[in-house]
Parts: sequence; C-alpha cells; structure tokens
Amino acid sequence: MNNQGFLSHNHGSVTHTSCDDNHSHQCLDITGPAVVTVEGSHIHYSESFVMYEYGHTHYYKSASSPAIPLPNGYHTHNWDFYTSYDAAHRHHVSGLDMPAPNS
Repeated sequence: MNNQGFLSHNHGSVTHTSCDDNHSHQCLDITGPAVVTVEGSHIHYSESFVMYEYGHTHYYKSASSPAIPLPNGYHTHNWDFYTSYDAAHRHHVSGLDMPAPNS
C-alpha cells in the first residue's frame, strides 16, 4: 500500500463498552484519517463520546494499533482504551474496527 492509500481512508466501528456499574453504552465511531508511522504502517486517532444512556455519557480519545493485514486485500486495527470517569465509574472498550481496503 502506498502512503496515499494510507491517508485516504478511515474506519467505522459499532461496539459496546464493558459492563460497569450494571450497564454498558453503545459506542459508534468513525476514525480520523490515517497517520503514517515510522515503521511503515499507519494508525488512526478517534475522539468522541459513547451514546448517552443511563442518564450520562463518557468521553474517549485514543489511538489504534498499527494496521493488521487481512487476507482479502483489506486491513483492520485493534482498539483498547478506557472512557472518562463519569457518574462514579468508567468503561473499557476493546476490539477491531471495520475493515478498509489497502489502497
């Protein structure tokens, strides 16, 4: 994949946070543009709020793992972060985002 391919895509994800304080939140996300790394891969940054549920929300700001190649000419990224501490708790979010083409 050339650098232009790295820079001209983003990823979406639909997941739920961990269950803390007897509930979870839906987390809908679209990453920022790709950022080329010195290792020759790329990462994405994401910043948003989980869905407003149970009378509150949580903020997050995170960076993905480098690209994880898939056998079909696509790639994905792993995410692993914690939300802000609100309403006396926080949530963990982890998993893969939706695949995107390599170029």
